[in-house]
Amino acid sequence: MSREGHKTDTEIAMPDFGGLQEKLGHHFNNPDLLLQALTHSSATRKRGESNERLEFLGDRVLGLALAEMLLDSFPGEAEGKIAYRFSALARAESLARVAADIDLAPHIRLARGDEDIGGRDNPSILADCCEAVIAALYLDGGFEAGEKFVHQHWRPLMSEDLSPPKDAKTMLQEWAQAKGLSLPVYRVTDSDGPAHAPHFTVEASVHEMRPATGQGPSKQIAEQAAAENLMDRIKR
Repeated sequence: MSREGHKTDTEIAMPDFGGLQEKLGHHFNNPDLLLQALTHSSATRKRGESNERLEFLGDRVLGLALAEMLLDSFPGEAEGKIAYRFSALARAESLARVAADIDLAPHIRLARGDEDIGGRDNPSILADCCEAVIAALYLDGGFEAGEKFVHQHWRPLMSEDLSPPKDAKTMLQEWAQAKGLSLPVYRVTDSDGPAHAPHFTVEASVHEMRPATGQGPSKQIAEQAAAENLMDRIKR
């Protein structure tokens, strides 16, 4: 892609990458990668020139770097609790915060219409660009470059709240809300046993996903088990 960008009636001035590269802790051998990471789909008519594909890759690089960081930082913690910490750090709000910390907004390439309605302050756009930048770091400098950036900016977020992670039902509800889906639904599919020792089977479902089943001596415990099983499937 040309360093001069796609010349249309929505063209904006090219950003100066000097200061940004300092904040990223990496000097790009191929600056076009950074340019693409900062190019919103509204700024180009060609899908391959926007940052959408880099977002996809950046999400995976971020996930691996965070997973390794969390396992090293909490060696005695159960996998389920690590998964909650991971979800909190990988969500769009965290990406938008990091984007703000490195002052990414002025460098984003947007169509004039999107800029006029506050696109540079849109948390979703900031989060997407931050993911794409992580991918650009990975492609230009290898996993080490991406990991270095993630460690530098996500460790402070990780240290903000060291309280025990939330339960499975809360995790599932927050995941569904973050995806813009309806809230989880729990349905008792079976109950047996004597009154003093009942046994419940519950299905947990979200949107059109295949339900997950959980069992327990109470409806509440069975619901937690079903939610945990569904979260495990989502993580896989």
